[in-house]
Amino acid sequence: MSRLVVVSNRVQIPRRGAEANLGGLAVAMLDTLRESGGLWFGWSGETGHEEDVGDPELQQAGPITFATADLSARIYEEYYAGFANSVIWPLFHYRLDLTDFSRRDMAGYERVNAGFARRLLPLLRHDDLVWVHDYHFIPLCRYLRQAGARQRVGFFLHIPWPATQVLLALPNHRSLVRALLSYDVVGLQTVSDRDSFYDYVRHEAGGSVDEDGRVAAYGESALVQSFPIGIDAAQVARAAAGAARSAHVGRLRASVRRRKLIIGVDRLDYTKGLLERIGAYEHLLRHYPEYRGKVVFLQIAPPSRAEMAKYQSIRHQVQDAAGELNGRYAEFDWTPFRYLNRGFNRSTLMGFLRQSQIGLITPLRDGMNLVAKEFVAAQPRHDPGVLVLSRFAGAAAELEGALIVNPYDIEGVGDALRRGLDMPLGERKERWRHMAARLRRWDVHAWRRAFLKALSDAPPPAPAGR
Repeated sequence: MSRLVVVSNRVQIPRRGAEANLGGLAVAMLDTLRESGGLWFGWSGETGHEEDVGDPELQQAGPITFATADLSARIYEEYYAGFANSVIWPLFHYRLDLTDFSRRDMAGYERVNAGFARRLLPLLRHDDLVWVHDYHFIPLCRYLRQAGARQRVGFFLHIPWPATQVLLALPNHRSLVRALLSYDVVGLQTVSDRDSFYDYVRHEAGGSVDEDGRVAAYGESALVQSFPIGIDAAQVARAAAGAARSAHVGRLRASVRRRKLIIGVDRLDYTKGLLERIGAYEHLLRHYPEYRGKVVFLQIAPPSRAEMAKYQSIRHQVQDAAGELNGRYAEFDWTPFRYLNRGFNRSTLMGFLRQSQIGLITPLRDGMNLVAKEFVAAQPRHDPGVLVLSRFAGAAAELEGALIVNPYDIEGVGDALRRGLDMPLGERKERWRHMAARLRRWDVHAWRRAFLKALSDAPPPAPAGR
């Protein structure tokens, strides 16, 4: 069996007693690496190294080797805060107004990818399968190939792939797509993402797309398919049921009393539609006053990239909107909106999801959104809640039992909240059954098996100089 090598921006090294709190992707990667033995390579999270990318530090844990490398402070600003999160992230989420392109940052992004390729290459064995994750490392395979790597290398993008007219706003879109096509297999979240990629290849790059998904353009070719990421639905259900007896969930239940609970769980990010979501809740309270005092909205939004000005701005805007809503509608014995700008451990979050009657997940654009799937998996089958889900989340293509909404239609989302709060038990059960069956059938383990099979079946890379 080939060894698996995982490459990601951050490496999830399990700590004693903390593995239960790892996310679903980390658990899936660890399970796979334990099966075959393997290497997980990425950034250490530390800066200050004199070189762009430092020598990797190796840690062994059973059959898994964890390799982490430091970055220089300057290259971190160009690569991570700069091109990755001030260009690719906003543009791929359709926020061209927040895109801040500079050639300096683009060059820093390329240098980090070249540096990671240089540090990774000596750690590879000839028959490894290399699985690279996410937008931080789009050019990585190109640099590996230039250095002579002949292993099969696959790539999975966890964020959306934008429509062609959006992608064309990126000055280096051609080099980025060409770099992607140097991989053997490229995985995208949804059929819509895949079709957007095909559209670019056909109409901008002048390339071809075969019936099986093999794409050729710019002198490169790769298999490009959709592999929607799943969750470990059974594990989420167990964690949620177990957490129902925890002190935190007990406190939440006691504080809500007999009121219905709406929950949102998101990183604090401008892509998540938090301001629009608060507006939809305000619409519910204003136009349907019978819900005042009978419902509570809990929004958990731990900070993300807090050092960046755009994220500081959205934090202040959400805080102001939360204060204004509570100032307008709160009573001496009822606070309609609870905003928590901090995180909770995974077990507690699953318990909170189980306790909620409405999951309000309304990103303006999202690659998948696993919280939507976790909300469904966490619900009790005898009395499940209702998922109100943005049509622009990748999960909407799978979770047809949700109330699918347009997050820009604030009044429409508010009306969907009312429909969900009033939905009879029989309809809630029927909707939940369809979604839960899909989550069990296509879980995170089925996702990674499907991707790795496609990568294993890919033809060997062409010799150098092709």
